[in-house]
Amino acid sequence: MTTLFINIKELIQIREAKTKKVSGKEMSILPTIKNAFLIVKDGLLFDYGKMDNLLECNYDKKINCSGKMILPTWVDSHTHIVFAGNREQEFVDRINGLSYEEIAKNGGGILNSAKKLQVTSFDDLYNQSAKRLEEVIALGTGAVEIKSGYGLTVDAELKMLRVIKKLKENYNIPIKATFLGAHAIPSEFKNKKEGYINLIIDEMLPKITEENLADFIDVFCEKGYFSVSDTDKILTAAKKHDLIPKVHVNQFNAIGGIEISTKHKALSVDHLEVLTDADVESLKNAETMPVALPSCSFFLSIPYTPARKIIDNGLPLALATDYNPGSTPSGNMNFVVATACIKMKMTPEEAINAATINGAYAMNLSDNVGSITKGKLANFIITKEIPSYGFIPYNFGSNLIDSVYIKGNKI
Repeated sequence: MTTLFINIKELIQIREAKTKKVSGKEMSILPTIKNAFLIVKDGLLFDYGKMDNLLECNYDKKINCSGKMILPTWVDSHTHIVFAGNREQEFVDRINGLSYEEIAKNGGGILNSAKKLQVTSFDDLYNQSAKRLEEVIALGTGAVEIKSGYGLTVDAELKMLRVIKKLKENYNIPIKATFLGAHAIPSEFKNKKEGYINLIIDEMLPKITEENLADFIDVFCEKGYFSVSDTDKILTAAKKHDLIPKVHVNQFNAIGGIEISTKHKALSVDHLEVLTDADVESLKNAETMPVALPSCSFFLSIPYTPARKIIDNGLPLALATDYNPGSTPSGNMNFVVATACIKMKMTPEEAINAATINGAYAMNLSDNVGSITKGKLANFIITKEIPSYGFIPYNFGSNLIDSVYIKGNKI
């Protein structure tokens, strides 16, 4: 099946295959072709260029994109889409003055989600999660990472990861699974954290490996959750199971989580709302991708990741949603891109790079998605008629997507 897209107002994020990520000043450069064509063949990006250079070719279908733009689908490298129910009462509690930490201490937060998930059947959990996944695909996400971490028992963590595995099998976008058993300390292990860490290492990891349920390992390295030494111990154990680290760090405090993550060659470090000069230096000496989650900052009214500090120090940056029931009940990457521009002072070029090519790097998917590159999956967004790509974050309250294509097929 060959489809020819013609008269594209602007074809955005044109890259050679050798470009895996962009850093520092490079993030302000977004290669495009105006008045372009795009050829999709058998689900892959086959060819592109200026309309003036379009030669006679055989195709099964031709689509006129006059006035519209095409860009790669968003790559969301940090989500918790598999969860049960919601936590809207905690939303009201925060309005009434309780902090995220206070809600957690009162039995809310992650432990609240874990209780709900533990009593939710596999089928119900799958159906809830599939509905969310379909929603984010329609919003332009063409690759997604999904974490466990709302189970906190052997059976419930395995249930979450099996749901993710079924989503991988049933949906046509790249999905990566992350084991986040170290998301919180279960109430039954209160004051016995070492026992829970041993449960993760001795029981959960071997079973996950046996069923090949995870691509990555994650730890919530934060005061009141898992310390730097805890993180070191868990990541050391995970290495024996060939799980690559992607770590929650510096959401509320800088306690050395970035340094230990880069020591373990983490693929990404996510959150970074608090960032010290020492953290920046650790990242300069690593291939680790910093990931910002601006809609989490928006929802919790906490500081935003200092994007300018990261980029101006020559580092890369990715953007993701953190879609979860407690701190970010939204998987809308369009809002994430807009919020990064509005609140983090990223340019539209930087934000689009962060949400596409750098997001792909943060999921080990650089060869598959994240740019308009020959041979990559034909996962892309066709916008409505807009004046420029800067209009996407500018007109943040409107749906500017005309259609979404996954492997060359309109969804």
